[in-house]
Amino acid sequence: MDAIVTAGGIPQPEDPLYTYSHGDSKALIDVAGKPMIQWVLDALGEAQHVDNVIVIGLSPKSNLTCKKPLHFLSNQGRMLSNIVAGVKKSLELDKKNKYVLVVSSDIPTVKSEMVDWLVEKSQETKDDLYYGICPREVMEARFEGSKRTYTKLKDLELCGADMHVSHVTMATEHLDMWESLIGNRKNPLKQASIIGLGIFFQVLTRSITLDDLVAKVSNRIGIKGRAIKFPYAEPCMDVDKPHQLEMLREDLVKQQRKSVAAAKRQANPKAKTQSDESKAEKPASKSSSGAKKVAALTAARTLIKPKAKPKTK
Repeated sequence: MDAIVTAGGIPQPEDPLYTYSHGDSKALIDVAGKPMIQWVLDALGEAQHVDNVIVIGLSPKSNLTCKKPLHFLSNQGRMLSNIVAGVKKSLELDKKNKYVLVVSSDIPTVKSEMVDWLVEKSQETKDDLYYGICPREVMEARFEGSKRTYTKLKDLELCGADMHVSHVTMATEHLDMWESLIGNRKNPLKQASIIGLGIFFQVLTRSITLDDLVAKVSNRIGIKGRAIKFPYAEPCMDVDKPHQLEMLREDLVKQQRKSVAAAKRQANPKAKTQSDESKAEKPASKSSSGAKKVAALTAARTLIKPKAKPKTK
């Protein structure tokens, strides 16, 4: 499956992330020593189920790398137009492609196993759209204080993911509807109102379950959709605000330190073994030294033992 990475967003002066991007692409903001998007490309490059990676909104001059074939397309101006262009490129690469993976460039903590998990889940059925979500408890257990916006349904609270699987026909049908939905992707209530007032009311009053919501939305749009409940928070943890950027920077720095420490231990296991043996020997050494001191004191006392006083008549 080919992956389409959307990276066309450029923060404007009124955007909270503008001070970090300085007028350049949001995808290129530094996160723990790498452009934000590079972390995503690393995950896609390691994923077993990804064939090609198509980056939209950047050029080869950005000096990005990936272990999978990397293709660049210019920004088409709107997110939906970017996705459509990415699907067309995927079909150029292989006309037999049926599905594409759509990934945002601002989820730097995502890992390859999470990508493969989603692709494998999408292969269980033959739906048109596999929309990723994350339960609130999963998000807050992993990223406490992330201050995400949650949609409150009858059976759970959730936030949307930034990694989905879509059938290629989705790029050519229902474009007006998709444009509205994508444009309001950060506002679930507005999305619901676009789909229908009845659904909007049920979401607003928390009187609809996730399964019922998916069924009604799919019927309203005329597609076969499926919600994929991620057991991971990372595909849903995007960078929209400075505090989220700083949180993920700190998180990835910690991951890097752990990786370096693990690599050192693996590269020199003998040194670790010797260190452990040395630590184990220390108590015995102290015990032996203490015994010697006791013996020396005993000998000294014997040598200087006072002579017995002579008996008086």
